[in-house]
Amino acid sequence: MSPRRPNIVFVLSDDHAAHAIGTYGSVVNRTPHIDGVAGAGVRLDNLFATNSLCAPSRASILTGTYSHVNGVTTLDTFIDASQPTFVTALREAGYRTAFVGKWHMGQGSSGGVEHDPQGFDRWDALIDQGEYHDPRFLSPDGLRVERGYATELITDLAIDWVESLADEQPWCVLVWHKAPHRPWEPDAAHEGLYAEGGALGGAPIPVPPTFTDDLAGRSDTARRAAMRVADHLTAEDLKQPVPEGLSHDEEALWKYQRYMEDYLACVASVDDNVGRLTDWLRDRGELDDTIVIYSSDQGFFLGDHGWFDKRFMYEESIRMPFVLSYPRGIAPGQALDRIVTNVDIAPTLLEAAGVEVPARMQGRSFWPDLTDPVAGQSNRDREAEGFYYRYWMHDDRSHQVGAHYGYRTHRYTLIFFYNDGLGLPGCSDRRFAQEWELYDLEADPEELVNVADDPAYAQVRDELEARMWLAQKEVGDDPHPDQPVPRLVSAGNR
Repeated sequence: MSPRRPNIVFVLSDDHAAHAIGTYGSVVNRTPHIDGVAGAGVRLDNLFATNSLCAPSRASILTGTYSHVNGVTTLDTFIDASQPTFVTALREAGYRTAFVGKWHMGQGSSGGVEHDPQGFDRWDALIDQGEYHDPRFLSPDGLRVERGYATELITDLAIDWVESLADEQPWCVLVWHKAPHRPWEPDAAHEGLYAEGGALGGAPIPVPPTFTDDLAGRSDTARRAAMRVADHLTAEDLKQPVPEGLSHDEEALWKYQRYMEDYLACVASVDDNVGRLTDWLRDRGELDDTIVIYSSDQGFFLGDHGWFDKRFMYEESIRMPFVLSYPRGIAPGQALDRIVTNVDIAPTLLEAAGVEVPARMQGRSFWPDLTDPVAGQSNRDREAEGFYYRYWMHDDRSHQVGAHYGYRTHRYTLIFFYNDGLGLPGCSDRRFAQEWELYDLEADPEELVNVADDPAYAQVRDELEARMWLAQKEVGDDPHPDQPVPRLVSAGNR
C-alpha cells in the first residue's frame, strides 16, 4: 500500500513580522498557537522574501518563480493566473484544492489575461486589500458580503470547505489572511488587548533599540522613504487624535504605542484562528497526517529604525516567519538556519506531496532538510549560501522607496539602489542617484553602519558584487543598464 499523502493547511498572514512571534523571540506579544505549530515541527530562521511586497511575494509563493518571471513585480502588475503553480500541480495529481482570503494579485481580466484564482476546486477571494469588518468576497458565484470579522470568516470558510468533501482524496487549502495589514482594525474580542487596562497591557509596549535611528549611516534613498512612525502614520491608522502638548519625541512614542496596540491585537486574532485550525484538525483525527504551515508574505518594520511598512532589503522587512508541523513525517522542536526563500516554498510542498516539480519553477525544495535535518545540515556549505533580492516598485506614491536589488549571505547584505522605475506600473518617473550599501551582519546586526565605501571591506564588496551578478544571471534577471560589470567578473576571475 502506498503511503498516505499529506493534507496541507497553508496559513499566510500579511505583514506579520517574525519579531512579533513568540518562537522568534518576540518581546512585544504572545503567539501561543503559532508557537505550538513550531514546537510540534520546525521553525525556519532564515526564510526570506525575494521582493518584500504583498502581491509579488504571494505570486512567488504560488509559482515558485521570481517576480520578473511570474510578472508580478509591483502592486500594479497583476498575475496571469493561468501560469503553473504548486496548487495546479497538486490538483493534477489528485488533490482537492481551495483558496480563501486575500488574493491581491488582480481580479477579473485585463488585456485578455485572467487574474482571478485558477487551479482551485473552490475559491473565495477578498476584493483588493479586503475589509476587516463585513468583508466582500468574490467567488465563481459572484460578489457577496459576509457579515463578521475577516480573520474569523476566512477560517470558517476554509473549515466549511474541507468538511464538505465527501471523498478520501488528499486536500490542500490556502487560508490567506488580510491581517495584520494596515489600517490594523482589531475585532471586538481582541481590541485593547495590549492597551493600558487591557488583558496584556499595563506597561508600555517595548520600543525597539533603533527607534530613534536618524538613518545617518544609510543612503539618501533610505532617508527619502515616507514610512516614519513619527511623521507618516495617518488619522485612519491612529483612530484617535494625538494628545495636545506633546513634544516631537513624545508624540512619536505615543504614535508607536497606538500603532502597535492595534497591530498586535490583529495578530492575536490570527493566532487564535491558527489554534482553531489545529484544534479542528486534532478533533478530526487528521493533525498527524496534515502539513500545517504558518507564514507571512514578508516581514515588517515595527518601529525599527523609526519605520513601519517593508519593501527595503533590510532584515526586519525581508525575513518571513515560517513554521511547519507534520507529525507523521517531521520530528518536533527543530530549527533550521539555512538560507531559503519564498521561491523555494512551492517545490518544497510538491516534494512533500510526492508530486513532480514543474521545470518552470526556479526554487529548490528544502523538504529533505526538514525530514532529515542531520543530513541536510551536513550536506551544505554555509559560506556558499546566499540569495538574490529585487524590489521593483520605485518611488511609489505611498512610501517612495527606491528600486534596488542585492545579495545576502549569512554574514553580509549588499544592496544596489538603481533608483529607476523602468516605466513599470506603480512606479514614478523620477530618477535619483545610484547608491550602494553594504552591511556586516556579524559586526552590525542592526544595519546601522554602511561599509560599502570602507576600504577594509573592499575585497568583501568585490566578492559580493560578483556573486550578486552571477545570481542575477542564474535566475534570468537583467542588471540595470547603468550598473558596471563587477570587477571580478570583467577580469575573468569568476
